Amino acid sequence: MIVTTDRIAFRAALPDGGRLMGLDVGTKTIGVALCDAGWSFASPAELIRRTKFQKDKLALAAIIAAQQVKGLVIGLPLNLDGSESPRSQSSRAFARNLLDLELPIFLQDERWSTVAVTRTLIEQDASRARRAELVDKMAAAYILQGAIDALVALG
Repeated sequence: MIVTTDRIAFRAALPDGGRLMGLDVGTKTIGVALCDAGWSFASPAELIRRTKFQKDKLALAAIIAAQQVKGLVIGLPLNLDGSESPRSQSSRAFARNLLDLELPIFLQDERWSTVAVTRTLIEQDASRARRAELVDKMAAAYILQGAIDALVALG
């Protein structure tokens, strides 16, 4: 299996399409989103509170099995100028540690995901507590939607 930032390579690893899972990996939580098998829309799914990596991985594996996920899209937090940061390296390491799940993994630029989602929640007049509860899984959906839109554009 692969970990890649190349949309074409990721698409080639999924010749039959299939359901994808998006992840917004933070230090305290992992936001989880899912898309339909036809790659039309992404929806926020769950919020995993981080503990030890192996427990986090088991929680992800359970979702993957239950939802018949065929590939993962993980947010890659880049600096505004597109360069990598320590958080980028952490996300890459997280992705590499999931390779034994035997799914292709795509690293999607997530520079604006949290900002966009937070702005939307503020516009909807969500309380600060409600925003904290929703932002990570909504950011995962934002990341996943960006990836599936790009994959669909490839044909």
